[in-house]
Amino acid sequence: MFGSLGIYNYRLYASGQIISLVGVWMQRVAQDWLVLELTNGSPLALGFAASLQFLPVLLLSMWGGVLADRLDKRKLLLWLESALGICALALGILDVTGVVELWHVFVLCFLLGCFSAVETPVRQSFVVEMVGRESLTNAVAINSMMFNLARIIGPAIAGVTIVAIGTGWVFLANAISFVGVVGGIWLMRTSQLQRSDPLPREKGQLLSGLRYVRSRPDLLTVMVLVFFIATFGMNFYMTLAIMARNVFGGDADAYGLLSTLIAVGTLAGATWAARRKTPRLSVFIGSGVVFGVLEIVSGLMPTMLLTGLMMIPVGIAMMTFNTTANATIQLAVEPEMRGRVMGIYMLVFLGGNPVGGPLMGWLGEINGRAPIIIGGAVSMLVTITAWIILTRRGDIAKPRLRRARREPVTAAA
Repeated sequence: MFGSLGIYNYRLYASGQIISLVGVWMQRVAQDWLVLELTNGSPLALGFAASLQFLPVLLLSMWGGVLADRLDKRKLLLWLESALGICALALGILDVTGVVELWHVFVLCFLLGCFSAVETPVRQSFVVEMVGRESLTNAVAINSMMFNLARIIGPAIAGVTIVAIGTGWVFLANAISFVGVVGGIWLMRTSQLQRSDPLPREKGQLLSGLRYVRSRPDLLTVMVLVFFIATFGMNFYMTLAIMARNVFGGDADAYGLLSTLIAVGTLAGATWAARRKTPRLSVFIGSGVVFGVLEIVSGLMPTMLLTGLMMIPVGIAMMTFNTTANATIQLAVEPEMRGRVMGIYMLVFLGGNPVGGPLMGWLGEINGRAPIIIGGAVSMLVTITAWIILTRRGDIAKPRLRRARREPVTAAA
């Protein structure tokens, strides 16, 4: 289950990443709660903040994929992770000093989104350089385990900290946590990285990535499905805050509790994924349908406790879907296209939030339960449609998508 941690560079990366991810999840809770405090509980303002943070994905994620194919991913990550830490530091200083205003949060959400839009495809495509193709599926699952372990710890700490000393100190703690991930990347043994040859700078590389995905109906179907489920079904950063405050009348610690319970489920889902050697389309489709059904049920629960308990199986289905999609895409593409394809993948995974965020926020203004119920319904229906398409093409009977050819391994310069 933990085979990838036997690789020195990945072990360094994972050690720093878990520290940083705890801080990131603390900031997510604090940022959402700060927006609600500054706007007297407006779901629409919360949706707008989410839209600003994810809007840069539409503009920059594919270019991040191009940079990942052209440049040294390790050096690029050092700069990008440092920039993310500086954004957290700025918001923390503004909040602690008592001068923070809503427009400050909006501006920093946008800047954070710009750096994240470039960093995510670079980081995703860097994993295979650390561990190689044979360990990629395991490493992706371990990444998800770390992400969701932090998702358990971070919101719980944030909920208590916000109530005790306020949101500002949470942002400052997140800024400090980036020292871990930057240090881990800095200390890597570059000679052990399994790099493919970098692409020379040429015109049309972004368009060639889009044409490559368009020429692969299997990849295209998976990405369309990921887009709809991520946009409408996975808005838990917002829907849980609305449920906690506006439906059940809870405080920040109630929001932290709901976030922690869904993270328990996603951690369990990632642990299960780490045991699988190869991704399967049947698991991908099945988890999408189950996720939609469970999300609808969770939105209908009469109490916060029952809603929280339902978040555990919702999290299991969601993480099974996410890890299977990620590993499937990476293993199915050619090595020289991986950065650009992962840029497109992150675009469809996160790029719908500028639309989904305000829409779900508007629905939350009408009824606090509506966003999570409608999100589940969309997820279920779109997955069933994708299942019909893949069945007619014959792909659903195959254990996985067409595998890319093996890539050459070159030592780092």
